[in-house]
Amino acid sequence: MKLRVGLLGGGSWGTTVASMTALNAPTKMWARNAKTVEEINQHHRNEKYLPGAQLTESLRATTSIKEAVSDADVVVMGVPAQSFRHVLEDARPHIRPWVPIVSLSKGLERGTRMRMTEIIETVMPGHPAGVLTGPNLAREIMAGQAAASVIAMVDDTIAKALQGVFRTGLFRVYTNEDVVGCELGGALKNVIAIAAGMGDGAGAGDNTRAAVITRGLAELTRLGTAMGGQPSTFAGLAGMGDLVATCISSLSRNRHVGFQLGQGRTLDEIIEEMSMVAEGVKTCGVVMELAEQYNIEMPISYEVYKVVNEGNTVRDAFRGLLRHRLGSEAEPG
Repeated sequence: MKLRVGLLGGGSWGTTVASMTALNAPTKMWARNAKTVEEINQHHRNEKYLPGAQLTESLRATTSIKEAVSDADVVVMGVPAQSFRHVLEDARPHIRPWVPIVSLSKGLERGTRMRMTEIIETVMPGHPAGVLTGPNLAREIMAGQAAASVIAMVDDTIAKALQGVFRTGLFRVYTNEDVVGCELGGALKNVIAIAAGMGDGAGAGDNTRAAVITRGLAELTRLGTAMGGQPSTFAGLAGMGDLVATCISSLSRNRHVGFQLGQGRTLDEIIEEMSMVAEGVKTCGVVMELAEQYNIEMPISYEVYKVVNEGNTVRDAFRGLLRHRLGSEAEPG
């Protein structure tokens, strides 16, 4: 029997995942915008977020959360991190008991510092919680390019059952039991991607980009393992893979924000013209709170935080990194 999928969120990645799951299982997708819903149902497109992309014809969209999830065997959360709790609470009365809930969000909740699976466990106790994450740029996948991802759940049996829901011909899905590491890799890399974009926008070279990516990987690995993630996770798709793709791709929202900052534009100007959320902007403050809580040194993330929240310039950020003490590569910093 095919599992039925209810997906909440009508952005680029949520729509992409819904189009993929619709190849394998009956899928209903919730979006706030009635025009988006009409466009998906009548024309199989979502031009606002995926211009030119043709969606799976069997995918159905609705403006009703109840309609999207009431008969679902698995619920997929494709909304931004700061909206995650509110949308899940709205969906809670309509989700049947014990249905797995899978997050697509790559962020941390401000105020609580919680990962999305922690929010699921709080709002929906008893429901298996997981995350689908990896180097997954929505437009490339919709263009038919090959990609790989990870579905992480504590219960490997459920993860293996869900592999078939998300997997398509050119989209490979691996399982991983390290939910903490996979989630943190996805959230923390967005902050490093802003830093990489700042360097690119300011005209720094490939050497600088490589240094930011590798030292950034060291930062997110230190914090991630301190919080309970497995070191091997950060060397895999959910860690290094996602980090590299997000730091180098012109399709990356977080790199775009950094690039524009490096060009001398203000954050308010950049955010104003974006239709999609760059999670790293809101996550960097939470990351610094966690770094303080776990006593982890994260100089790149700290400089990004100061640019985003304290009015520092990109030039200030690179000066700050150059002033940071030098030590062994194996040491923090």
